[in-house]
Amino acid sequence: MAQQDTLDLVGRYYAAFNAGDREGFLELLTDDVIHDINQGGREIGRDTFRRFLERMDRSYAEQLKDIAIMANESGSRAAAEFIVHGTYLNTDEGLPEAKGQTYILPAGAFFEVRDGKVSRITNYYNLEDWLKQVSA
Repeated sequence: MAQQDTLDLVGRYYAAFNAGDREGFLELLTDDVIHDINQGGREIGRDTFRRFLERMDRSYAEQLKDIAIMANESGSRAAAEFIVHGTYLNTDEGLPEAKGQTYILPAGAFFEVRDGKVSRITNYYNLEDWLKQVSA
């Protein structure tokens, strides 16, 4: 896959996320996608990722803005930096009580690409910053 193809793939990934098109989003992933959760564990598989999205959609409404996408020359890896604009809708297990708090949070992600699909996604954001915003 060429660099531009990977840039386009990651762009479609974020466009589907922002549009709430979960099926379109999941179609961009390999069946055995690896998902490294921020300050959490590693999950494997598209169906597992689907369940993660369902949990996230219950607790959070998010839009990603100011997305900058980069890819290596071969297109096998990519990275993105963006700003998360969100609302904490329902309490997520082990986190503070949700009361409709809003937050704005810089974040980043790293991707591996195989056969034209995302085979690994690793997300990073500052959890302490998020906790301060929703606990204020």
